[in-house]
Formats: sequence, C-alpha cells, structure tokens
Amino acid sequence: MTVPTPFDQALPAPRIADESIQLVDARNRPCGSASRALMRRFHFWHRATYVVVRNARGELCVQRRTLTKEVFPGALDLAAGGVVGAGEAVHVAARRELAEELGIRGVPLHHALEFMHDQGGNHIFGSAFVVDYDGPLILQAEEVAEAFWAPLGQALAMAEATPDTRQAVEALVREGWLAAPE
Repeated sequence: MTVPTPFDQALPAPRIADESIQLVDARNRPCGSASRALMRRFHFWHRATYVVVRNARGELCVQRRTLTKEVFPGALDLAAGGVVGAGEAVHVAARRELAEELGIRGVPLHHALEFMHDQGGNHIFGSAFVVDYDGPLILQAEEVAEAFWAPLGQALAMAEATPDTRQAVEALVREGWLAAPE
C-alpha cells in the first residue's frame, strides 16, 4: 500500500482535458489518435508545440503552470504551447495554444525547428516557434497561474523549468534563433 506524502495531499487533483490527440510513431508519422488520458497513461508518441515569446529587450515570457496540470504541476514553462490535436497541423496548434494560454493573437509566428523529447515517460516530437511580442498578456486561468519576463540566461537557469521547454529553448539558442546567454 502506498501512503500519500504531505506534498501529494497538498496538490489538487489534475484536470485532464477530454480531447483527441494526434498520435505518431517513433519516426513522427501519424498513426491514429487517442484521448489525452490514454496518451498519458500509455506514454504514446505525440506531437506538441513550443512557442517562445520574447519581448523587445530579448527577455522570455515564463509561465507558471497551475497546480491542476497533469504533467509538471506548478513548474515553469519557458514556452507556451501544448499537444497537437488529432488531424491538427502544428502551426495551427501553435497559434491556438498561444491565444489560449497568453491571449496573444495576430502576430507573426516563426517556425524555427523540430526536436525530439524522450524523457520521464514523455515521448514528444516538438515543433518550436518564436514570436516577438510586447503587448498585454491575458492568462488562461485553468493552465497559467502567472507569467513574467526573464532574461534568457536567467530563464535557462531556473531549476523549476520543465525539461521539454528547456530543451526547446536550448535548441533555439544552438540554432541561432535566440542569442546565447551571457
């Protein structure tokens, strides 16, 4: 019998949206769909978007995940984004997630690179995008507890950053999409 820890008792139950997720094989070829709950339970390969938002000062928008997120509750995301729905194109998913999470609409979205994240039971083919934005943020209360701006080096040094968004930002730095931190 597993005894819950005080930390487990402090977290609210995660909310898992009932949506159909695009599944892919280990070579990123579409191979069907599944509910988000099944995708998480069986660690299926899937696609996700990562939209790094930077302002004119070169700072990144960092978001704190709500405590009801099913993966990494309360952690920091260095990019907006999420899983790609069944039959959804990655650029459409990126725009949708950016609008939902941060209220950012109508700005040029630059597709930068693709990467693979295979850690901690997450099997993701990520599509990374960069957007320049200095306007107001409208946070999605169900997913984003807070958002703030941080210099790139400081953002990458945050121990609470989710491993997949950290990997996306590091790849963007390597490929020259973001200036290397000083």
